[in-house]
Amino acid sequence: MDAKLLEILVSPVSKGPLIYDKAKQELISKADRLAFPIKDGIPVMLVSEARELSPEEFE
Repeated sequence: MDAKLLEILVSPVSKGPLIYDKAKQELISKADRLAFPIKDGIPVMLVSEARELSPEEFE
């Protein structure tokens, strides 16, 4: 994931910051409790494609 791209990307819901999870290839929005997938190196920032974080993952 390009560091410059990560700096400018925000959650499409809350406009808050995202955390890159390299192992799962996801961008995490703690404010929204959503994980946005990264497919073929491209972040998919659609709420319909995001998965909800479990309570364990949120902590």
